[in-house]
Amino acid sequence: MASAAEQLAANLNFGALAKAEELKKRIWFTLGALLVYRLGTYIPLPGINPDAVAELFRQTQGGVLGLFNMFSGGAVSRMAIFSLNIMPYISASIIIQLLTSVVPTLEALKKEGEQGRKVINQYTRYLTVILAVFQAYGISIGLEGSGNMVAEPGMFFRITTVITLTGGTMFLMWLGEQITSRGIGNGTSLIIFAGIVAELPQAIAGTLELGRQGAVSTALILGVIVMAIACIALIVYMERAQRRLLINYPKRQVGNKLYEGQSSFLPLKLNTAGVIPPIFASSLLLLPTTFASFSQAQGGGTGILATLSTYLAHGRPLYMILYVLLIVFFAFFYTAIVFNPNETADNLKKHGGFIPGIRPGERTAQYIDYVLTRITVVGAAYLALICLIPEVLISYAALPFYFGGTSLLIVVSVTMDTVAQVHGHLLAHQYEGLIKKSKLKGARRK
Repeated sequence: MASAAEQLAANLNFGALAKAEELKKRIWFTLGALLVYRLGTYIPLPGINPDAVAELFRQTQGGVLGLFNMFSGGAVSRMAIFSLNIMPYISASIIIQLLTSVVPTLEALKKEGEQGRKVINQYTRYLTVILAVFQAYGISIGLEGSGNMVAEPGMFFRITTVITLTGGTMFLMWLGEQITSRGIGNGTSLIIFAGIVAELPQAIAGTLELGRQGAVSTALILGVIVMAIACIALIVYMERAQRRLLINYPKRQVGNKLYEGQSSFLPLKLNTAGVIPPIFASSLLLLPTTFASFSQAQGGGTGILATLSTYLAHGRPLYMILYVLLIVFFAFFYTAIVFNPNETADNLKKHGGFIPGIRPGERTAQYIDYVLTRITVVGAAYLALICLIPEVLISYAALPFYFGGTSLLIVVSVTMDTVAQVHGHLLAHQYEGLIKKSKLKGARRK
């Protein structure tokens, strides 16, 4: 039998969007903020030669620059003020999450609720500035050492580059927070989503042009389309998959009233780590290729680094094996960071909840950890499969990064989260009408 929430969701009517003024304002605000972001990806850094930058990017796009260019919506290839994108903020958030599990002070802040969360967010912003400054300074050094890309090399160029790129990252961080609070969806995810989707038409047009020229067969293009549809369907199914643990609460007496025991579920996502494992794995494996490409651009490109980058090229057996192993490792590692079975078991024990047949406390924590480990195996295998199949096509057919598993994961996951938030706002707006349509007990009492 369908639950009340499922009955309500089944009666959602997007025609009511015209009457939901608050939701329309949020949607327009989100679209306006993303438009501002897209405009910033076309504003180049001061003092650079755009043609020389484009030429360098064509030589190094197979490395980590190609991956970051996908996330930044083409800003890296144009060396725009938003070239660092929101990546320093994401890196800072992950580092703070790691430190929270090992530093007692941060762990205590995490348990303080809203006030502790604000302090942790402030630490994340400070770390974002530090990471952005280091990355921006590295970019300025790299630009100065890569031929004639800088009109007037020197300390003034480095300072302006650091200020511009760091300011761009901080602005995007603020913009993402504004989207989260005043718009629809998670602002940070939507910024990355907008960058990928904005460059997708160009990638599709380039692939069709390769087909027209005969470089890519029509059968292969049709195969890519079928693969993309199958991958999207699999992502939707797996991202919605949960392992629900039954939680029982005993009868309790409050004053003179006796409350009956209740049952609920502890949902464990099949893929707790999300898109973090593929992003980290891709970044690590593409670093040798990127460094080797820069060495070739500066007249080098021989030695151990060049040999290593050859073995770690797309489609090579060593690359595929390491890619799968890193995805599996980061899937387990990040899941262990974001989900603490001991803390969950303690919270259940404090509120009187227990899993049937399992003793509260340490045994419950062990059981949750056992179940979480088993479903993480399935989640890691799913991530590896989703990322490995497109990787083969990218390597053998020279297709763009945009058809990779990481980009599909981000686009589908963000779309699902945003649609769920739109449903939530529509549900709140139509609550009274939906109660009547669903024929719930609450409507019959009125």
